[in-house]
Amino acid sequence: MKLSRSASWFLLAFGVWSWFIWVTFVRNLVKDASGLAFDDAGEPTAYFWVHLALAVTSFLLGTAVGVIGLRGVRALRRESREGSR
Repeated sequence: MKLSRSASWFLLAFGVWSWFIWVTFVRNLVKDASGLAFDDAGEPTAYFWVHLALAVTSFLLGTAVGVIGLRGVRALRRESREGSR
């Protein structure tokens, strides 16, 4: 399957965006002082574990989408270099 230039860049940007958003979210989750993520004893709550699982899943999906976009961008660049020869 061949991706267009715009689709490749969109997927790459989405992968980078996903990492940015979820890294920020995990940092905020770990620093949470509202009592949602950690109980009074400082132990992680179910809220923490569910949201950490969501973040890890999003990291993996964002990475996969970003890699697909990166491969598309690289293939298009390789194709344009070979076409100009």
